[in-house]
Order: sequence, then structure tokens, then C-alpha cells
Amino acid sequence: MAAPMSKSVLSGPAKGIRSQFLFHFASEHIEFKIPELKSIVSLLGFDITINEEKLEKKNPFLVVELPSLEHAKRIMNRTVLVKSLYELWGQGSNKQELYSNLRKYPMELSKPYLMEDTTFKIVVDTFNKKMLQKEIRKIEDITLEAVSFKGKVNLKDPTHTFSLLEYYGPEGSPPPDQPYLMFFGRWIANGQRDKIQAYHLQKRQFIGNTSMDACLSLIMANMGLVKENTFIFDPFVGTGSLLVASAHFGGYVMGTDIDYLLLHARGKPSRHNQTKRDPGESIRANLRQYGFEKAYIDVLVGDASKHNLWRHQGMFDAIITDPPYGIREPAKKIGNNEKEIPEDDRENHIPQRQQYQLSDIFKDLLNFSAKFLRLHGRLVFWFPTIRTEYSDANVPRHPSFQVVANSEQCLTSRVGRRLITMEKVQELQMEEDDLGASYDVDHFAGASFRDRYFRSLSRDTSPNSPRNQRKNINKAGEVCVENSIDALTISVEQSDNGETSLEPETAPAHDRLGEENSVHSAGT
Repeated sequence: MAAPMSKSVLSGPAKGIRSQFLFHFASEHIEFKIPELKSIVSLLGFDITINEEKLEKKNPFLVVELPSLEHAKRIMNRTVLVKSLYELWGQGSNKQELYSNLRKYPMELSKPYLMEDTTFKIVVDTFNKKMLQKEIRKIEDITLEAVSFKGKVNLKDPTHTFSLLEYYGPEGSPPPDQPYLMFFGRWIANGQRDKIQAYHLQKRQFIGNTSMDACLSLIMANMGLVKENTFIFDPFVGTGSLLVASAHFGGYVMGTDIDYLLLHARGKPSRHNQTKRDPGESIRANLRQYGFEKAYIDVLVGDASKHNLWRHQGMFDAIITDPPYGIREPAKKIGNNEKEIPEDDRENHIPQRQQYQLSDIFKDLLNFSAKFLRLHGRLVFWFPTIRTEYSDANVPRHPSFQVVANSEQCLTSRVGRRLITMEKVQELQMEEDDLGASYDVDHFAGASFRDRYFRSLSRDTSPNSPRNQRKNINKAGEVCVENSIDALTISVEQSDNGETSLEPETAPAHDRLGEENSVHSAGT
């Protein structure tokens, strides 16, 4: 379903003139906002201009230049991290500067939206500060001093919606009396935030302990450049959350997992008060639930470290996965000391499994992807870290790949994971399974990640540690807080006699409450 859009969004600047737009991002997963945006633009095949020197990571507002309004709408039909898009008419660090820039906005561009036969409303959106009712005067000032609206106000069903957006600093910081930045523009469209609720795990038929939440799954699909008729593979598929997200964007999906019981829904259920799994639970049932069954190719019980299962050719457009970290679920692979199995016994034989070290998991993943990804295909995967010990030298590398993006999701003050996106830039030059992938510095050498993870939790006294998270749920967070904060949204309506009325507008619940992210996921 397309994003909600303004009734009149097709007109815009003359052809060849790049327009300025304002993206208003959600407050969750702020590390991923620029990588997701750049990936979407790359997928859609046009350029975007971002002044990254002035980019503030915790500022939810981003001014960009795009070729046209139509290009901006196409971005909004993909992104899950952008809440709203505006055609920017003016900005400033104070009211006077904003009004001055608004008066400079070309009349030929603003005139169609200010005519007498149109209706409008103005919405005020403040970040990191609640707006008091007495401050409504600032909206009246815009209509008197900066923008000459000739139409009538209509709060319920206006022809055009305009927004005054104010930035009072990073979320949780003490807000100043006056905003650091002010923006005014015409609302164009909302992003795909509603899909987070549509695919929420609570509503899904088949889930497990490590199922990936809907928001992160959709971000990963965007990072993997999933589009219609692409072939997507998850070698650690689990309950298939990444397949659902990829199918949402039109990809055909396939996966493998070594856990026979999980894939056949015979393991212990993950839902509270559920004593046994429903016989109908499966990855295919999840895709059927959302109308994506036609995108389902297959899911195999298989070992991702064994390459002989596959024909050696580039066949996948993207490999999107979350390997097991050994925390909630063990990391296993088939042992190499299996004796020759008689042919009559092979059908029912369950091979012996052994521990799968994280260092080997990521090397095998890169070697596998170098063989079976198509040229310029993308590999997207999670890489767990002890934050105090991590450096970029820990990321596995391979001659066939270059890193496109490396973004952190902070889990506690000591533990995190990084979403690594790589592009295959050259075909594999070697055939041996154990050659190609390597580390400059092995992050997982020494003690297991599981042991280091639980040791870090015992030392973690930050507000974001699991033991302190409930106590501090209403307090301003530290380095790891990603929960969204609502800006108070107020609509103003001016009647014929000049009186002004206020009407609060509540943001959707999924923008107020972020989904709970699992600490470990097995590609689902």
C-alpha cells in the first residue's frame, strides 16, 4: 500500500531544478537512517544531495535535495524510518530568519497552494519540548508576516497541510527557551511506519525465541535492495522474519536452517501460556498470512557451512541474514567426522552436530556469499560486538566485497551489534571453501561471545541494562536509548471572525512505542 500523501503533490519546480525537501525521521534506530535512505535512493536509481558535514545524528530533521517531487514520493513508498516528508519552503535558527526565508520562497512555486479556492491547516510539531497553548501566536505570525494564505482553514479535510517544525535539541536533553532550528513546509507524504504494526510479531502465526522484529527486518530488506522479482536467501532462516520483509518488497525468498525441529514447528513454543505449537505453524504459513505465498520458493534443513549443497554459480540477488550468536540459541554445524552412511539409512539419518565458532560463522558466510551472490548483489548481516573492544578492523573482509554501510544497534552500554552491508564488486577468484574471507583483528578470539556477553551484563549499571531498564523507563536515556518521543502536534483553525482554536493530534501508537528488539536473532 502506498504511503498516505497530500491530495495535490504532483506539481513542483520546473524540470531540471532540484528541490529542497525535509525528512522527519522517527527517533528509533537513528544509526540506520542515512544508510537506509542512501540504499533506497540507490535502488530507485537517482541522486540525493545531503550535506553530511552539518549532519547531526540525533537530529530527526534532514534537509535534502532531490530531482523532483515524484522522486521524493518514491522514497516514501519504501522507507520505514522516515515519519513524514515536506516540501521545504523555509528554515532558520530563529523566527526572524525563518520568516525572511519564507518571504524569499518563489511565488510561482507557492501560489497554487495559497489560492482562495483552496483550504489548508497548519500543524506545529516540536521535538524534545511540549508546546504551550500560549505559544500558538507563532502560527498566527506566519500567516500575517511570512505566508499570505488566501484560502480558508479546514482542519478535517484540507486541500493542503502545512507544518511548522521546531528542533529543541537531542531527545532527553534540557530544552532551551527558543528552538535551535525552525522549518516550514508543505506536507507531502508519510513513510511506511504502519508496516511495523502490520507485520508485528505478536500478530504473526509462527515465531521463535530469536525472531527479528518487523522494523529491523524491513530496514534490512531496504539495505539489501530488495525489489520485484529479486531472489533473496537467508542461510540462518529461523522462523523467516527476513523472508516476510523481503517478500513485502516483491522478492522471491528461500532459506536454510540446521534446526530441524524449529523448521517443522516441533520445538518448544515461544509465546506465553502456549504449551505446544500449532501443527499449522511454518515459514510458509507466515508468508501465506500476509498474502506472499507465491513468493515462497522453499526452506531447507541444511548447514550453511556446507557449500556442496549448491550449484556453484551466482544465483541470489541478496543474502540477508542474522547468524546465531550462541546466546539464546546455540550455534551449531554438522561435524566433519561422519562415517560413510549406508544408502538405506540416509533418509532418516540425523548427522552429528558440533559447536560453530562465531569467527568461522562469519568467514563461512562471506565465502558462501562470494560464490552464490550475483555480481553487485548485497550481503546484509548482523555482527555482535563487545562495544568497548570493537573496532572496524574486526569486521570480516573478502576480496570480492566492499563495505557499503556499518551501523550500530546499541543493546547495553557494553554490548551491541552492527548491521553490516556489503556489495559484491568482483567475481570469486578462488574455489576453495576456506580461502578468501579473513579478519584484520578477530573480535571473537579467546572466550566465547556468550561468556563475554553475560559477564558484561553483570558489570553493566547503565539505565539501559536489562536489570535497570524497567526502573528507568520514563527517564531520559544515555548512549543507547532509541525509544521514540512524541512531538506535540497541534492544529490551528482560524474562523471567519479571527478566533483561533486548537486541536491536539495524537501520533500513531507504533511511533510512540518502539518494538522490543531481541538481543540475538537467528536470521528470522
